[in-house]
Amino acid sequence: MATRWTDRISMFRSARLKLTLFYLGIIVLFNLFVTLAVRVYAEREFRQSNITQRSEVQEWAVHFFDTRPVKPDAIQDIQEAQAEIVSQHLNQGLLVINLFALGMGGVLSYWFAGRALKPLEEMHEAQARFTADASHELKTPLANMRLENEVFLRQKRITEQEAREQVMSNLEEVQRLERLSSNLLALHQYGQVALVSSPLAVKKVVDKAMAQVQATADAKGVRISTKLEPAVIVGHHDSLVQLVDILLDNALKYGLRKDVTVEGEKRGTQYRLSVKDQGPGIAAHDLPRIFDRLYRGDKARSGQTGYGLGLALGNEIAQANGATISARNNREGGACFEVLLPLAP
Repeated sequence: MATRWTDRISMFRSARLKLTLFYLGIIVLFNLFVTLAVRVYAEREFRQSNITQRSEVQEWAVHFFDTRPVKPDAIQDIQEAQAEIVSQHLNQGLLVINLFALGMGGVLSYWFAGRALKPLEEMHEAQARFTADASHELKTPLANMRLENEVFLRQKRITEQEAREQVMSNLEEVQRLERLSSNLLALHQYGQVALVSSPLAVKKVVDKAMAQVQATADAKGVRISTKLEPAVIVGHHDSLVQLVDILLDNALKYGLRKDVTVEGEKRGTQYRLSVKDQGPGIAAHDLPRIFDRLYRGDKARSGQTGYGLGLALGNEIAQANGATISARNNREGGACFEVLLPLAP
C-alpha cells in the first residue's frame, strides 16, 4: 500500500513537472516572438526617425545659420553612434524583461500545472479509495460465509434445524452482496444515463417513499410525520422516490427509534425538502464526507453499520435531477438532510 501511494505521488509529480515545462515552453516562445517583434519595430522606427532628422538638420542649418547644408555622412555617423548606444540599452532591457518573465512564468506554470492536475489527482485518489473500500466490502460477507461453512462442515452430526439456520445465514450474506452490487450499479447508472423529467406533485413522491419504508418504521415503533407545502416540482419520478426512500431509511437507521419528520416549503424557484431525525446527529469531521461513496461515519452514532452507499447514491440522484443535497445537525438535536428541488414553472 505504501509503495502504491509513493508511486502515485511520483506519477503526479512527474506529470506536474512535464506540464510545467510545457507551459514554460509556450511562454518562452511567446516571449521570443514579442522580443523579436519589439526589436524589429524599434529598429525600423529609429531608422525612419534618423532619416527624418537628417533632412531637418540640413534645413535648420541653412535657415538659422545661413551656412551650407551639413553633409549627410557627418550626421549619419553621429546617428549611428547614438543608435549603437540605444541598441545596447534596448538589448539589456529586453534581456532583463525576458529573464523576469521566464522566472515568473516558471512559478506560474508550476502553479497552473498543479491546479490543472488537482481534479485528476483527487479523482484518482477517490477511485483508488473506492476500489479498496469496495473490495473490502465484497470480501467481508464472502469471508463470513466461508468461515461459517467451514465450521459447519466440521460438525459430525448436523440436525435439520442447524442446516436450515446455516442456509438462512448464507442467504443473508447473499442478500447483502446483492444490495451492494445493486447500489454500485445504480451509482454508475445515475452518473451515465440522462433522466427524463416531468412535473411531479411533492406529496405523491413523499407518500410513495413513506409507503416503502412504513414496514421498517412500524417494526421499530417510529412515527413518520409530514409537514409539506403543496407544490409541483420537476424531476424523474422513480429516482426522486428512491432519493426520499434513502433519506427516510437513513433517518430510521440512525434516529435511535425516535420520530422522523419530513418537511417541505417553497423557496423562490426551488422547493426545500427536509428529512429530520432525533438521533445523536453527525460528527463534525464526518459532515464534509457524508456523501462520499463507501464512507461510513462514526459507528458510535447509532451502533449501526452499512455500506456507505445510500447517501452517495442519494447525492447522485439529486445531481441527475438538477437538485442539490446537503446535511447538517439540528440545534435541538438530530440530523437534517435537505434537498433543493427545482419548482415547475
